[in-house]
Amino acid sequence: MPNNTEQKDRILIIDDSPQNVQLLEAYLTAAGYEVIPAYDGMEALAQLEQNDDPDLIILDVMMPGLNGYEVCEKIKAGHSWHRIPVMMLTALAEIDDKVKGFESGADEFLSKPVDKLELLLRVKALLRTKHLNEDLESARDVIYTLALAIEANDPYTRGHSERVARYGVLIAQRMKLTDEQTDTIRNAGILHDVGKIGISETILQKPGPLTESELVAVQDHPAIGEKICKPLRSANLLLTVIRHHQERYDGDGYPDRLAGEEIPIEARVIAVADAYDAMTSPRPYRPPMSQRQVLGTLKREASKQWDPDVVDVFLEMIAEERDLTRYSANRD
Repeated sequence: MPNNTEQKDRILIIDDSPQNVQLLEAYLTAAGYEVIPAYDGMEALAQLEQNDDPDLIILDVMMPGLNGYEVCEKIKAGHSWHRIPVMMLTALAEIDDKVKGFESGADEFLSKPVDKLELLLRVKALLRTKHLNEDLESARDVIYTLALAIEANDPYTRGHSERVARYGVLIAQRMKLTDEQTDTIRNAGILHDVGKIGISETILQKPGPLTESELVAVQDHPAIGEKICKPLRSANLLLTVIRHHQERYDGDGYPDRLAGEEIPIEARVIAVADAYDAMTSPRPYRPPMSQRQVLGTLKREASKQWDPDVVDVFLEMIAEERDLTRYSANRD
């Protein structure tokens, strides 16, 4: 339970019964928590609008006006509220009632009459998970800032990761990948080159060919990036994409020489987006390639360096954008 020297976790209790609120408040304040009472759904939503977000919400189901399911749906739909864990309390015993509660977004379901020990244990578990997720979010923000700061110091790669993320998302949407896969691709686009912080700027900005040892150092960056992003333990797929975005479809890439569909589709998408932006951007060792050269390289190396299906989707996207640009120019 919270120590006296720590900031107390704040718990919003929503119940139309003053007696129930008083009982829960007695249990929770004795355990070291700060309690905020609300006696119906509208009052609770007003509390959320006016005050700092609580750390946890305990919500009764059977209330006049907005019932608990409706309140929970509104909380989970709120931009800044959806990460607040919600524990629903009810005297209803049917499994369908609990299913409805979870479908409305509840994180925990506890039946009345409430057992004090069970309540406190579940509250503690929900708060522990919330604070862990907040720590992971903070770690992600630090790593994102690091990735973008690396690029900001290099005129040749400035904006590269954001463009790769944008291209990757467009490809994913055209391939009808899931929302989760698309989010992974967006995040991997930002973070795919973060491992280059472990490589000397002398190597990264060398105007001529790399030596064998310098090439080995560059090829370490996916594995370094994976290690840097390890604090994001809830994002195992993201770590996999960061590690494998330099694999080749023919198995001749690095670091693990995966081939074909052994390479996660998210990494195959990032590989095409990454290559396109790299080829169309200036580098210390060459000027930007022309659009014709880049598209020719993508076509020629499909099934060798890149997944041919991903290349086809990307080429269709580029062709449509080019046709749209021409149409707009002709109209003007």
